[in-house]
Amino acid sequence: MLSQATVSLRENGSRSPRLDAELLLAEALGVGRAELFRDPARVPTHEEAATFEVLLRRRLAHEPVAYILGRRAFRTIELEVTPEVLIPRPETETLVDVALEALRAMPLAGPGPEDEPLALDVGTGSGCVALALAAEDPFVRVVATDVEPAALAVARRNAARLGLARRVEFVLSDLFADVGERPFDLVVSNPPYIPADEYAALEPNVREYEPRRALHGGADGLDLYRRLVPGATLLLRPGGVLALEVGVGQAGAVVDIVGAAGAYEPPGLRHDLSGVPRVVHARRRGRGSG
Repeated sequence: MLSQATVSLRENGSRSPRLDAELLLAEALGVGRAELFRDPARVPTHEEAATFEVLLRRRLAHEPVAYILGRRAFRTIELEVTPEVLIPRPETETLVDVALEALRAMPLAGPGPEDEPLALDVGTGSGCVALALAAEDPFVRVVATDVEPAALAVARRNAARLGLARRVEFVLSDLFADVGERPFDLVVSNPPYIPADEYAALEPNVREYEPRRALHGGADGLDLYRRLVPGATLLLRPGGVLALEVGVGQAGAVVDIVGAAGAYEPPGLRHDLSGVPRVVHARRRGRGSG
């Protein structure tokens, strides 16, 4: 079954046909993927084989595996994912790395919860960035926004299941509009950054299934950065950090947008595991900025 499914998926254009087949068969059998290797001679029941066939047909129609399974692992947590939210990518783990380093460099102002660092995750989607920060930093409090109510519903369910609902507040908001005037120590975002011409050429499993609003960044992919960067200056305390994920080849343009805002120290870049400049980060000028 695995061999035949792998061949079908490879011929259908999957970039990871064997992995896809293993994940779908494990789901159909109700076991972890490792069980497939512990008992390779297992004969599936008729019902299990039929379930696998249904899952395989969905994948052959280019539906992403994460949507078929309804979940995706991200750093130390597992998230529910639905077609209302972008599927978390490994590249975004680099954004979390930068954000955690910034938070850990901030001294606590006092012993109370109100003295803990306050972070803002703009465009939270599944909640992957906000919840990863809360899961890996026991002191941070996070406000997570999204313009889509359905996406926020997914993020809230993830927070509740992970036991993080008390430390992450979810706000329905177009960027910063309904966040309020509280000062933040960190503003982080993975905005939509796919340029219009590249969006039209995306693989079917992305273009036909994942939410357009979470991917399409306008003609040059930078529409949201032009709003995010100056808007964050009004919310970041002096010395606070702005961290933004960017697309391939966009780091220089986003650095220019940060520089044009006139409120930040010279930006830095962080490369992802593929060597791509993936995160632009900068500190808000002013008292306490070091």
